[in-house]
Amino acid sequence: MRRLSGLVFLATVLVSSLLSAQAGKGSQVFLAGGPDEGSDAPDFTLPWASQDTVGTDDEAYALWRDRGKVVVLAFYPRDFTKTDSVQLSTFRDRHEDIFGADVVVLGVSTDPLATHRRFAARLGLPFRLLSDPDQTVAAKYGSKDAGGTNRRTVYVIGPDGRVRWRDLRFQPNDPKSYEVLRRAVRAARRG
Repeated sequence: MRRLSGLVFLATVLVSSLLSAQAGKGSQVFLAGGPDEGSDAPDFTLPWASQDTVGTDDEAYALWRDRGKVVVLAFYPRDFTKTDSVQLSTFRDRHEDIFGADVVVLGVSTDPLATHRRFAARLGLPFRLLSDPDQTVAAKYGSKDAGGTNRRTVYVIGPDGRVRWRDLRFQPNDPKSYEVLRRAVRAARRG
């Protein structure tokens, strides 16, 4: 009986290890789904909200309109969550240091525009939040999560429309993440 229990335990550990390994492989492949550094950033058009207003259909944000500027595209899971509030508040507090006035900063989640407006107003965000409810754009950028929210990723797109830098696992609670992002934005400005 003891031997059978030992075999059952060993089999359970083995199956669990195999499943974990498969899950890890799947997530690594998934992470590589967005555009690589040096490749063209996929164009898109999405509705937006700011702390003051909700853009009209005619005013939808289109990436191609910002050709010639550095664009920071930050995908995040949900408005009003602790970690997302930390990330976007840090973008607000360090806006001049990390980005500067000439950089277009955009947050992207699946939340509706009304929620984006309330969230942006509560945090006093100086940039627009884009609504991607079907995760169409998130899928193009390898940021779509199977659970219906975005994964936390950040892209820096150069004035030429090419991806200059990406972080597929941005860590909003790690100050190093913001420093690396700051350097990437500065490098994108220089071309």
